[in-house]
Amino acid sequence: MSTRSAFLDRDGVINRAVVRAGKPYPPDGVADTVVPEEVAPALARLRAAGYRLVVVTNQPDVAAGRQRREVVEAIHEALSSVLPLDEIRVCYHDDADACNCRKPMPGLLQQSPLREVLRSVMVGDRWRDIEAGRRAGVRATVLIDRGYAEGCSVEPDARVGSLTEAVDWILALDEGARL
Repeated sequence: MSTRSAFLDRDGVINRAVVRAGKPYPPDGVADTVVPEEVAPALARLRAAGYRLVVVTNQPDVAAGRQRREVVEAIHEALSSVLPLDEIRVCYHDDADACNCRKPMPGLLQQSPLREVLRSVMVGDRWRDIEAGRRAGVRATVLIDRGYAEGCSVEPDARVGSLTEAVDWILALDEGARL
């Protein structure tokens, strides 16, 4: 049986996004990174169900000079120390770079073998995450609807209010599909 992954956005999914004027932003540093209590148990359930836990995150503030790469990496080290993550994949580019790794492009997800991607799910809190999942060909996309002002122009397979609800939906999908 091939491996499958739960591709997870970072800010707004595994840690709280900083919301200003209805738009999500990353935390400024480790001290500002807050992991909601529900996240570790939800990720443990996915891991127990046989999913690799892969964070896929855009961090364009590095390209724009608003954040240092070392700070982003320190945040990732802190998250990895408290959560059962298998891998963190980062795009440090901005939209102007037109790279294949910046969501909504599928490059971060497509670093996995196609057979894995096709059995995997994408969980995000923005349209970019859902579109990246669709373009990569994942089995299902789940939007954690945080009520951002930008909305979601791409319809996910499921729209939920929390990571716990996302995991409930994914595991119910697995039960129905008998994976």
